[in-house]
Amino acid sequence: MPQSFDDISAQLRARHRKSARLKWISMGALGLAALFLVLFFADMLVKGLPAFQQAQIQVEVDYSEETSKMPLKAVDRDMSRLVSRGFLRLIPGRMKNDPELLGTRQMEWVTATAEVDQYLKGHYSRLKDDQKAIVDQLVDEGRAELRFNSTFFTSGDSKMAELSGIASAAMGTVLTLLVTLAVSFPIGVMTAVYLEEFAPDNRFTQLIEININNLAAIPSILFGLLGLAVFIGFFGMPRSSPLVGGMTLALMTLPVIIISTRTALRSVPDSIRHAAFGVGCSRWQMVRDHVLPIALPGIMTGSIIGLAQAMGETAPLIIVGMVAFIPDVSASLSDAATVLPAQIFTWAGEPERAFIEKTSGGILVLLAVLITLNATAVVLRKKFERRW
Repeated sequence: MPQSFDDISAQLRARHRKSARLKWISMGALGLAALFLVLFFADMLVKGLPAFQQAQIQVEVDYSEETSKMPLKAVDRDMSRLVSRGFLRLIPGRMKNDPELLGTRQMEWVTATAEVDQYLKGHYSRLKDDQKAIVDQLVDEGRAELRFNSTFFTSGDSKMAELSGIASAAMGTVLTLLVTLAVSFPIGVMTAVYLEEFAPDNRFTQLIEININNLAAIPSILFGLLGLAVFIGFFGMPRSSPLVGGMTLALMTLPVIIISTRTALRSVPDSIRHAAFGVGCSRWQMVRDHVLPIALPGIMTGSIIGLAQAMGETAPLIIVGMVAFIPDVSASLSDAATVLPAQIFTWAGEPERAFIEKTSGGILVLLAVLITLNATAVVLRKKFERRW
């Protein structure tokens, strides 16, 4: 029997109510995700921004013969408990490089211990009452204050929280990503071009496509095991080096670049290919001069996002040993190195309270780099889209 007008109206009202509920549920989910994101960034900022400041105190440093043999006596005994031992250990080297310092006493601003730093920042500190009194007196006299922590960006890892920095990890990250880019980008793009433009559609190429899609979905730690077995175990490459880490990340990034490049190539209209063939171009000329330039924005976007993903990986690099204690900046692809995610992982396991803000500060730096890479991908895509 045909439905009445009232039945049809009731069904329409029910559909509209369901659509409205779905709309509000979707908006609620989006708002909840945005709230979690805001809370995450707020927590990182609150915990990480103090890492960019370090306590400095002004003390009188004694550059004497006795000091060159026993650096801890370079300052007053009470003050020596507030001054970073890392600074005191550098005094003999400074006297050796500058003989004019020998036999002098100078007032200098030096790095304070992590406990003094935490006390000045209002956090829990293990300073004794007499030490807190000295610090308070120094603050009243203008001889103790928080300054910009340049050490965080210029030094490597250290067992002393006040001297720990990200310089060695940042250099290791740069070297590792250079290896990753040099290996994964040309191989990934050429593989995608062959599969999309030249390879016949048969079972062999279909099997390759299935494996590429599967590789893009497997856990990253398996690539670390593969790098450990192949590059270190079979080829004997140096462990903990940017060379091994970069090639391991290249294996992980290859499927992402191949898939994104194939998607960019498919987005090029077939009319471009037909027009190129119509004017006498060979298949390679058509791909090189017409298809690739138009697909370049998508290729670059996918590649940069793939590198950003590789930069944030920790598990595969831990497997190949790039979580080692590296106090000095690596200068070679074969030297032992670490990367920012592994450095953050190491700091997160330290028991001292001062390493909490170091961990959050490292996360802020890593997030800033990742956001910059993604923004660069968007800008390049827009630029090349306008060009073509």
